[in-house]
Amino acid sequence: MNQDDSVVDAFGDEWSRYDQSRMDAAERRALFEQYFAIFPWSDLPADAVGIDIGCGSGRWAVEVAPRVGRLICIDASAAAVDVARANLAGVPNCEVLVASVADLPVEPASMDFAYSLGVLHHVPDTAAAIASCAQTLKPGAPLLLYLYYSFENRPIWFRGLWKASDLLRRAVSRSPYPVRNAISSVIAVVVYWPLARLSALVERLGADVSSMPLSYYRRLSFYVMRTDARDRFGTQLEQRFSRDQIRAMMTAAGLEGITFSDDVFWTAVGTRTGLGTATSQS
Repeated sequence: MNQDDSVVDAFGDEWSRYDQSRMDAAERRALFEQYFAIFPWSDLPADAVGIDIGCGSGRWAVEVAPRVGRLICIDASAAAVDVARANLAGVPNCEVLVASVADLPVEPASMDFAYSLGVLHHVPDTAAAIASCAQTLKPGAPLLLYLYYSFENRPIWFRGLWKASDLLRRAVSRSPYPVRNAISSVIAVVVYWPLARLSALVERLGADVSSMPLSYYRRLSFYVMRTDARDRFGTQLEQRFSRDQIRAMMTAAGLEGITFSDDVFWTAVGTRTGLGTATSQS
């Protein structure tokens, strides 16, 4: 099924605890616009039908659904699907289903668009998962992906800090859920929040903060920091990919016109070729 059951269970616990009901709507919209900045909305047909692969709490589906005709949301976790159904209860054009990325509940070449944000780096075979997503698309339809990047554009000291944090993740992610939740909350308080606020202060002084650890969170709420800390340190299976590796996997899946956004590393979009072969561009 190309899924790790421990990861599926962990995300079910995460979304049950952090169901995003306390997330500010304006903040959610800002994050959504950042992820979807390169998505070709204008190329979609009227009443487009698409699929959200790994919908989690449904936070992105809330923003996508009003722009399309129908949205099918899937997640491998039944607990996450319960949360998404509750969050999307007032959205009539959304259908939320339990399904694995290896067994998507739609016909091949039937979708007008697809997206999977922050999910496919948590499955055993990311390349096969991308191919499965691409197979749902009609020729010319777009697939938007967000995958963890491998810090190939960061200095050695930055990669060293990440390696140290990854040792902590490996230990925390194997602890019981109450311990995972407690430790990740502490990390959010003593690491995420101080470094994010330091970045905000340095930025106000006129300096470039792009290389500062966790500067991404400098304008985000503590709720987002705590959710992401739980996501980061509470998940056993995590893979990271370079820009070239992502391009290669997308091309092998039959996607072309591949474009990357530098705002969220690495968010990429490509369209399904009609001939089973693809070319790519950055």
